[in-house]
Amino acid sequence: MLPGLRDVPSVQGKRVIVRASLDVPITDGVVTNEFRIKKALPTIKILAERGARVTVITHVGRDKKNSTYPVYESLKKYIPLSHSEAVIGDGVNAKITALKDGEVLLLGNLRAHDEEEANDDAFAKTLASYADFYVNDAFAVSHRAHASIVGIPAHIPGFGGVTFEEEYTQLSRALTPEHPALFILGGAKFETKQPLIVRYAHTYEHVALGGALANDFLKARGFPVGTSLVSPVDLSTDPLAEKENIIVPIDVVVDGAQGKREVNVEQVRDDEKILDIGPRSVEALAPLIHEAKTILWNGPLGYYEGGYDTATKAVAKLVAESEAFSVVGGGDTVAAIESLGLADQFGFLSTAGGAMLEYLEKGTLPGIDILRKEA
Repeated sequence: MLPGLRDVPSVQGKRVIVRASLDVPITDGVVTNEFRIKKALPTIKILAERGARVTVITHVGRDKKNSTYPVYESLKKYIPLSHSEAVIGDGVNAKITALKDGEVLLLGNLRAHDEEEANDDAFAKTLASYADFYVNDAFAVSHRAHASIVGIPAHIPGFGGVTFEEEYTQLSRALTPEHPALFILGGAKFETKQPLIVRYAHTYEHVALGGALANDFLKARGFPVGTSLVSPVDLSTDPLAEKENIIVPIDVVVDGAQGKREVNVEQVRDDEKILDIGPRSVEALAPLIHEAKTILWNGPLGYYEGGYDTATKAVAKLVAESEAFSVVGGGDTVAAIESLGLADQFGFLSTAGGAMLEYLEKGTLPGIDILRKEA
């Protein structure tokens, strides 16, 4: 078991630093999707209600210049909150010292400091000096051995937050599923996802592929893929490409010189690009979804950001209607489900992306290991 909030000693009057997952989409200085904001609230509220003096840390995007102020504007709608654009320094120390029981302070972008990603020990010690206890509620970045993930809990007692424990518990159910089990895997980057396909083709009854991953397998099985996105890996001699329980599309949506059209996979022309799986492929998945007791799904089935979301949304509806325990991750996949208003019809929607995939592959993460070790 991981140490969680139930294991934290009394926090009344104590300082607690919470590593939250608040890397939210921001347009023109405004948060456009509050999914992660709302996921972060339970842990912060529990600690504040117990009388803790809470400091929240996070990163925002990849640009060092990104500000957490839009996050502050969004988060303060739900809890009383103060803000510091700085992460370290005398001004931060003063604001933390001024916190009263139950008050919450949000600091600036951790990744404004190179020391964060380098897991610099001096930087970690500085962050640790802000608090008596550390709480990791950022499962989504816990595959990164960064200062805020593994550095701080090496210096002060560390615990998992509500969302962190929920991710850990629910994703663990997918590791040892109730059968029959179906894994739906989309997106691209075959090199990254190959270990997942190998593992789950062995432990699940079926692995259904979409996105560019499906293109790789179609090509390996001798079907034309035109100008479609494929990985540089040659699967033509890989036994994985021939595994019968790895399911590829039987029809696809393509675009080329003759415009957009739905065709059987053997009919893709040289000048056409595969952009989504077709309706017959969705129909073929329907009975597998209906029969499954466990459904694990990560990644859209088509070029989602280009507007090719038809198959992804159709499959989302089928999974929502099923009686299976469903675990879904990946930003685009979750966005499709939310756009349909189906979020409450799924077993668990993960806030993690790469962390979910790494946990499903390895069964642990650096952020998990450090909490176990220090416990």
